[in-house]
Amino acid sequence: MNFTVFRSKGWGIFAIAAVAFACFTFMPANILMADDEAQATAESTPAAEEAKKPTLEESLPYVMNTLGLFLCGVLVFFMQAGFAMVESGFNSAKNTVNILYKNAMDVSVGVLLFFFIGFGLMYPESYMTDAQKEGINEYIAFGGTGIYSEAGASSPQADWFFQAAFAAAAATIVSGAVAGRMQFKAYLVYSALLTGIIYPISGYWKWGGGWLAEMGFQDFAGSAVVHAVGGFAGLAGAIVLGPRLGRFVNGKSMAMPGHNLTFAALGVFILWVGWYGFNPGSQLTFAEMGDADAISAIAVTTTLAAAAGVVVATLISWLLFKKPDLSLGLNGALAGLVGITACCDCMSYGMSIVVGAVAGALVVAGIMLLDKLQIDDPVGAWPVHGLCGVWGCMAIGILPNSHLAAGSTTFMTQLIGTVSICAWAFVTMFVVFLALKAMGILRVSPEEEHAGLDVSEHGMHAYPASAEHVA
Repeated sequence: MNFTVFRSKGWGIFAIAAVAFACFTFMPANILMADDEAQATAESTPAAEEAKKPTLEESLPYVMNTLGLFLCGVLVFFMQAGFAMVESGFNSAKNTVNILYKNAMDVSVGVLLFFFIGFGLMYPESYMTDAQKEGINEYIAFGGTGIYSEAGASSPQADWFFQAAFAAAAATIVSGAVAGRMQFKAYLVYSALLTGIIYPISGYWKWGGGWLAEMGFQDFAGSAVVHAVGGFAGLAGAIVLGPRLGRFVNGKSMAMPGHNLTFAALGVFILWVGWYGFNPGSQLTFAEMGDADAISAIAVTTTLAAAAGVVVATLISWLLFKKPDLSLGLNGALAGLVGITACCDCMSYGMSIVVGAVAGALVVAGIMLLDKLQIDDPVGAWPVHGLCGVWGCMAIGILPNSHLAAGSTTFMTQLIGTVSICAWAFVTMFVVFLALKAMGILRVSPEEEHAGLDVSEHGMHAYPASAEHVA
């Protein structure tokens, strides 16, 4: 097959236009439905509206749930800034613009496709009547496009916004794993497919009421559903792309330190704060006393696990390398956060420390394993999000917790669910990356990589005053 057409400069624009056109074919019915509802509302008489108006006591739970979910969605959305700082800080200065741009496009492409396709794939029953829900396929279903209209405990708009922020986070995880050598247009194709199709389908299996939910698989805030999907997609990309030039020489790992650990540390703290929207926000309701207690407890388990991850990763790096390694300590924090995400609602405070401590050890082991296998993951995306995402879900089947005590899940259920989600993300994205490679649009040339993607892909420098001295 002749792939020359895919190498042309206009191919990226053509691909994005094609995806947008496909998405818009789903659009009219829902948008027209929303317009009809708005028209019907406008035609209601003032007297009828006054009669229907709920009292303050009746509306307060709905208002509190909506506001709480919105604020948590803002925190999750702000995590994009954390990812941008971590990934740029841990990489070469000559690739900073490229990394920041990819993060911006993850959000922008992600939320649009999640609006047109993703939410309908992930939560198809939100658009359906009870009769339509009967016999729904437990593996893949599509409910509709746009935002569903029926209000529940909170507004549909706040629910969509919160879930869209999660989808964008899953895509952004991969950016760091493929940094420094992937073409920008190929990254846009990957990002669109992950947020529009891959992530929503496996998300449906658990959070949308699919087969894993029916089985009893537990993943409260997304150790597997969000983080492992991003981590294993990143692993697939790193394998197919191959290592950066000079990363491994004659079978020996060569250190390529990041250009700005200040940025990386700032990014980790931003992510840590954002996690208080990610985990407590997954409670989804905020109006009852029980909700307040659960949210507070989740915040505590999240904090303890992150702290344990930092301490254990630091101690291990100190023992192995004779000096404490800041980059490993920072990744230890993220490891603890990823690990506790699945089980922050069911672990005791003591067990949450165990979850974070094990995650801190696993992230160091995972980074060393990738070095041995000569797989180049510049920011440790797979050890942090993939490996520790697996641990977070499996901890529910191993450590004492309320789900095991209640018999709502088992070790085998957690194993089946975790492996299924990880395998889905890895295999599908491995095929996507192979296809992009076959088209000749996956990796930049050695000359472009040496010059830096900021110049070769975008024609600019992040630090123009000292561009000629930046490595």
